[in-house]
Amino acid sequence: MTMNLLTLILPMLAFLAVVAVFGVVGLMLRSREARGEERLDIYTGQKRQDGAPAVDKVQEIWKEQAFEEDKKNLLDQLLPTLPSIHRIFEQADVNVRPSTLTGISLILLLLGFSLGWLMRIPIYLAPLPGLVLFCVPWCWLWFKRNQRLKQFASQLPDAMELLARALRAGQSLAAGMHIVSEEMPAPIATEFGRVYEEQNLGISMEDSLKAMCERVPNLDLRFFVTAVIIQRTTGGDLAEILDKIGYVIRERFRILGQVKALTGEGRLSGVVLIALCPALFFVVLYLNPAYVELLWTTEFGIKMSVFAIVMQILGAIAIKKIVTIKV
Repeated sequence: MTMNLLTLILPMLAFLAVVAVFGVVGLMLRSREARGEERLDIYTGQKRQDGAPAVDKVQEIWKEQAFEEDKKNLLDQLLPTLPSIHRIFEQADVNVRPSTLTGISLILLLLGFSLGWLMRIPIYLAPLPGLVLFCVPWCWLWFKRNQRLKQFASQLPDAMELLARALRAGQSLAAGMHIVSEEMPAPIATEFGRVYEEQNLGISMEDSLKAMCERVPNLDLRFFVTAVIIQRTTGGDLAEILDKIGYVIRERFRILGQVKALTGEGRLSGVVLIALCPALFFVVLYLNPAYVELLWTTEFGIKMSVFAIVMQILGAIAIKKIVTIKV
């Protein structure tokens, strides 16, 4: 009995002794590796000699931008893509005041109501001409804004290359922006010239570039501004960074053109399908109004109308999701 117990205990003790030896050796090697990593961190600046972690400037910049995003209120988080009225006018760069455009819209609204009354349009359709005319000035403003932003995006790669050449020639970043404002056309010349003028007035480069990002909602411009802020904080070859940003923007535009060519048929089909139902509604309303009145004079017709409008909206959203490919 005693021999059987010794036969079982001895192998277990030997196993535990071997595990203990390997554990001690591993802890010793790990402590040496930790001390080596600590010396390497102190040498590279990631940790100070007193044991406190060093401050990473790049992480500080990203944390600051994330904190600015978190400071938005609930309405800004729910509606992040809706700029203010004054911001829209500034981005459209039109010589019209918001009050003036609002007055024009109200005049067109009254004119549309008057035309509907003079043409003896049914009472339920009388507001439509006025609402359409009311939206015309604002659609024009939105069109001007989109055209200016698209033009700015198309000019950005050339501006990056021009800035890179100026930096390689020994010019400063502010002087390079002044060259862009003089050599390139609007709107990018206007925005870069504004940054240069703000520099002359004593505003820091970081604040001027961030203000330009707020005026121009362009993702490539945010990449440029972030690269400039990081380079001014940590150092590096800014000219090479600008060349790479310009190359990426050009390649993205090329791929975006191919995507638009491949999805052209789907986008045209979506426009036709979405416009077909309203067009047929107004045609039938003009030819036989009594036939269409059943859609809002009967309970079943009202249900059909609501269902048709909801399905039309869902179909438009689905087609938009299918043909919109982010690059």
